[in-house]
Amino acid sequence: MAKFRYPYQKIVDLKSSEKTQAEWLLAAAIGKLEQEERTLARLQEELAAWLDRLQTEAESGASLAELQIMQSYVEYLNSAIRKQQENVDRALAEKERRREALADRMIDEKVWLKAKERAFQHFRLEQQRAEQNELDEIASVRFVFTAN
Repeated sequence: MAKFRYPYQKIVDLKSSEKTQAEWLLAAAIGKLEQEERTLARLQEELAAWLDRLQTEAESGASLAELQIMQSYVEYLNSAIRKQQENVDRALAEKERRREALADRMIDEKVWLKAKERAFQHFRLEQQRAEQNELDEIASVRFVFTAN
């Protein structure tokens, strides 16, 4: 019996490799997004702590210079939070782009695997036909020899 050899196997392998690479890129994008979100959360926690401290210092009668310095730092934290939110938004967009790319790669791979499966089914059917023809010929030859 002949062995099945798919002529486009290298394409199937390439599509599988592309899908794997897209999975890795998506995982990296998710990791980057999580890192950016952690940084944002840390900045927000720091801002909340400084706002509490500013409130406490204002109520306890701290000097105006100290309050202005604290207020400047709070403004700096607000600016850092805005910039970090932009980083989170970019990372989220990148994650979505990578997710869509992975979905495309998965579809490509599935199409080629399906084509390979159809080719294998066709190959198997042809093998069965050839085998049946061979068996029919053997039976015909036996019938001719037994009839004589």
